[in-house]
Parts: sequence; C-alpha cells; structure tokens
Amino acid sequence: MTDAPVARRIHIIQGEWKIANDPNAVLTTILGSCVAACLRDPVAGIGGMNHFLLPGNSSMPMTGGDATRYGVHLMELLINGLLKQGARRDRLEAKIFGGAKTISTFSNVGEQNAAFATQFLRDEGIPIVGSSTGGDHGRKLEFWPVSGRARQYPLTGAETQKTVAMEQQRPAPVSKPVESSIEFF
Repeated sequence: MTDAPVARRIHIIQGEWKIANDPNAVLTTILGSCVAACLRDPVAGIGGMNHFLLPGNSSMPMTGGDATRYGVHLMELLINGLLKQGARRDRLEAKIFGGAKTISTFSNVGEQNAAFATQFLRDEGIPIVGSSTGGDHGRKLEFWPVSGRARQYPLTGAETQKTVAMEQQRPAPVSKPVESSIEFF
C-alpha cells in the first residue's frame, strides 16, 4: 500500500492568477465580493485560477498595479497564459466563484463581478460548467486544475469581515515584466 501524494497548495491573492498542470496541485483563495474564475483544458490537463476585485472594462485606463484589480485584465492574462502553456481555446471550460455582498450598506460590487465574469466568458465562447456566486458570506475556494474538481467552504461572519478588510486594501505594485514577456491589455 502506497501513501497518497500530498496536495501541493498554491495560494492566490487578489490581483493574481496562476496556472498548473500538476495533478497534485490545488489552487486556493479566499473570496468576499471578489470573484475567482477557474479555467481548464481537460484534454491538455492544464488549468488555472484568477482572483479579481472589480470588473473593469476596456475603456478604463489601467496602469501598473491598478490593472491587477480588474477582471478584464486578469481574465485575459489567465486565458492567454493557458494558451501559451498548450491549452486550446475551443476546449476551455470555466467555473466561477465569489461575488458575495459582504457589507449590506455598500453597493453590490460582488454581483457586478459575477455578472462581468459570466458575460466575459459567454463573449469568449467559454462554457461555464459550474458556479457559486452571490450570498452574503465569503468563501474559501479550492480548485484542482487538472481534474476540474472544485470545493468551497463558507466563511463565518468574522472570517468574512477579515476578507472584506483585505479586499479594501490596495494590492502591492506589480513588478515590471521581464523583457521577453508579453503584457496583454
């Protein structure tokens, strides 16, 4: 009898995106009003996740670290990153999570984030095979990019408030890309 391999946890924070093709990798994040899009190519055995704070659109000026807050930027980076690693656009499938209304007195940016992700994927022709958005509590999310399995845990009221506080902070500035990299807008 052999021991099962230990999952390699890769945590994603607001403004990040990651890709993995390791069957033991699990991408994790904690969401309040933010949304995470989980995309994968089941044939190529590769997938990834992003975590964005605001929907954004192509008419908004985005520079430096500010761009990483917006879904429009992170969705493009995730899709192009997957394609660069061997995924095919016509085989991509998606799951979306998050978008809670964590503070009742604020506008419902979570709902706007979820609607943006849904519309963006529809416009790109990427089917959404699963989603869990909305509600009034945050969630902890785990996504296995090779199998496409996803699991979420509801956060308690105190954990949600901590997540809201983290979402309201500005992300650290992103370092300049290496000369050989390509930046998509």
